[in-house]
Amino acid sequence: MQCFETQVDLQAHLAQVRHSGKTVGLVPTMGNLHAGHLSLVDAARAQSDYVLATIFVNPMQFGPEEDLDNYPRTLEDDLQKLEEKSCDGVFIPPVAEMYPGGLENQTLVTVPGLSERHCGASRPVHFGGVCTVVCKLFNLTQPDLAFFGEKDYQQLQIIRKMTADLCLPVNIIGVPTVRLPSGLAMSSRNNYLDKDQLEIAPVLQATLQSTAEMLSQGRKDFDGLQAEAQNTLQENGLKVDYFTICHAQTLEPATERDKSLVILAAAWLGPTRLIDNIRVVFD
Repeated sequence: MQCFETQVDLQAHLAQVRHSGKTVGLVPTMGNLHAGHLSLVDAARAQSDYVLATIFVNPMQFGPEEDLDNYPRTLEDDLQKLEEKSCDGVFIPPVAEMYPGGLENQTLVTVPGLSERHCGASRPVHFGGVCTVVCKLFNLTQPDLAFFGEKDYQQLQIIRKMTADLCLPVNIIGVPTVRLPSGLAMSSRNNYLDKDQLEIAPVLQATLQSTAEMLSQGRKDFDGLQAEAQNTLQENGLKVDYFTICHAQTLEPATERDKSLVILAAAWLGPTRLIDNIRVVFD
């Protein structure tokens, strides 16, 4: 596995890869890799000739009160895990390599509408930072395919729309969420949970499953279902950010005519913000 820190070295190497006729699969990450990230590498390995991971803690997607400084950085361990997964290359740029003119002078890429709801309402700078860095990585690496986890469902839909709107020749592949036996979605922020909180956190997925089951049984009172779910989460010690039944593509509030839904949820458990989702599809 080869490691690259500069755009020049990375692009020179990828030019040789493409010249040999190989397809490139990109796995963008912020490091602190866990089984969820590694499932993206597995998917890329299965569908691409050359697998490139990136490790970059992107300061642009963190708000002023968020955990940029405390975000876990485990580079040595991450590289070992990628090597074990037969990753071909990894791009590990310093901040100055990605934003040579400084964050304040960086051109921004934003996706209106989709970025303004749910997590976007709570974290107003987040998706602009995500789209900007992902667009830069796409332009730098020119992958054939790029792999993203379905746990970050809103992010996945935003990246799909950005890619389509900007006519970027990249096929976006969503990879199913990897979960602990308790049902808790794998996340780097799970590291912030203490032992007691790890026992409480699976309530989020359990509540999503219960709400999805009631929808499947025919309940259409979306406001009532959302209120019941929020009460359940609050009774178990979580502070709800949102719990919303949405159209699966537009992420607008669901209507009785919709056949493909997603339930999006975010809640605080102590200082840790958890997100999760579940799909509901009707015949």
